[in-house]
Amino acid sequence: MAEQGFKLDEEKFFCSICLDLLNEPVTTSCGHSFCKSCIRNHWDAEDQKGTYTCPQCRQAFMSRPVLGKNTMLADLVEELKKNVLQAAPHPQHYAEPGDVACDVCTERKLKASKSCLQCMASYCELHLQPHYESPNFQRHKLVEALTKLQENMCSVHSKVKELFCHSDQQCICSVCAMEEHSGHDTVSAIAERTERQRELGPRWQKIQQRIQDREKHMKLLQQQMEAIASSADKAMRDTQTMFNQLHRLVEKRSSDTFPCCSHLNFLSNT
Repeated sequence: MAEQGFKLDEEKFFCSICLDLLNEPVTTSCGHSFCKSCIRNHWDAEDQKGTYTCPQCRQAFMSRPVLGKNTMLADLVEELKKNVLQAAPHPQHYAEPGDVACDVCTERKLKASKSCLQCMASYCELHLQPHYESPNFQRHKLVEALTKLQENMCSVHSKVKELFCHSDQQCICSVCAMEEHSGHDTVSAIAERTERQRELGPRWQKIQQRIQDREKHMKLLQQQMEAIASSADKAMRDTQTMFNQLHRLVEKRSSDTFPCCSHLNFLSNT
């Protein structure tokens, strides 16, 4: 497959929510496909509104649509992932500083796309395939690649922290919720994250606006300083020019007024 043609095909299989290759693709009734987890999280955030929308075309649904796996698209995406990683990894697939690296890659590590909360390891798309294909991994929980996997496990019960306790303001596991956090106000960790992202959205926009305004102010100030410096340089040059002209004028008038002095000077020199 030619590189240009392959790039075009790859873009068709990207999820418009996470901007990555589709994972467990499902298709809505309006014809748009998303990662199963992405569209679920999107609709979880819309539960309180009572209406659900397509993130791509914004079509509204009065009740939460039932999602079914797009088997044909899933097969195409998996084949595409294999072709990408087995042929020659694109530079963007290599892990850079700040990225989560694959724990299985032995040479130059690829960027991890998922972390497994049962294996406590992160995998690139190539090494993630057994989790999709082997029945032994069906019960494993895959999440977006995490930098600190141990922090997502309960140190007491060795279970995933899937809940958030509002009473104690901390993430807990299901066993914690039944024991020391029994009767507390708890929600799913995903729901809490979505709510906090919604609350922080306007604040983040204000911060970004302040940064942009400050950058504009600094740019304007720099332009003004450059203009002042340029004006000062021009004034210095003009002053020097006027001084030279004045000096020559004084010399000329002095020569015209006292010609004999010039003649005597000449005789004395000879």
